[in-house]
Amino acid sequence: MSKKPWRISPLLRSLFLAVLCLAALLAGGCQVSKDDGKKVRDLEFAVVGDGDVPAELKQIIAEKTAQPFKLTFSDEQNLYIVVGYGPQSTGGYSIAVKELYLTSNSIVIDTELLGPEKGENPAPETSYPYVVVKTENLENPVIFQ
Repeated sequence: MSKKPWRISPLLRSLFLAVLCLAALLAGGCQVSKDDGKKVRDLEFAVVGDGDVPAELKQIIAEKTAQPFKLTFSDEQNLYIVVGYGPQSTGGYSIAVKELYLTSNSIVIDTELLGPEKGENPAPETSYPYVVVKTENLENPVIFQ
């Protein structure tokens, strides 16, 4: 007895193609839309002093200050965004938070390192400036500018 070659009926083939097309349409509809970078709203924030930084975050910062760094840390209530500028030759540096805002898919933070004021006599020791910003705990990724 000879075996017949295996074949898919035209109806089954059509059904299979329809399912594939439907799956492709659904997958395309589930994609996250591209972030256009437009500001949805400004976020309220506070610059946190060393005494108010959670202990676990303090430890992470201490491990990273030797190099420029950017990180986020969250607890149940707050999101902490930290930007460190690495070693600077003297003291007297500060960091300005120029913007913190929400886009459709992300949080954007823009900071700037400000050097010692003219006429100021900064400490001659190396400093490691960083800023800790506390804001509402959102699930969005943070974009550092």
